[in-house]
Amino acid sequence: MFIRLAEQHRQFVQDLVMNLKALAIVLERQGYLASCYTCGGQMNSASFMVSLADNHLIRFLVSDYGITWTEMRDDRELMKLEGAEAISQLQDLDKPG
Repeated sequence: MFIRLAEQHRQFVQDLVMNLKALAIVLERQGYLASCYTCGGQMNSASFMVSLADNHLIRFLVSDYGITWTEMRDDRELMKLEGAEAISQLQDLDKPG
C-alpha cells in the first residue's frame, strides 16, 4: 500500500509541475513576468514565480517535501500557505488583477 501511495504522490507532483510550467507560459502571454524552473529531468520539483504588479510577487514551490505559496509586496511577506491551501490559491492566478 505504501509503495502505491508513494508512486501516486510522485505522479501528483509531476502533474503539478507540468501545470505550473503551462501557467507560466499563459501568464507571460498575458503580459506578466512569470517563470517556472524545474530541478532535474524528472519533474519532481519546481519554483514558480509571477510578478502581478510593481513589488507584488507570488512564489510557489513544489517538491517531494512539500508545497508552499508565498505572496509578497514591497519585499514583505503578506501570506504563506502550505499543502492543499497553497494549491487552491493557484486558482486565482487564472484571473489575476
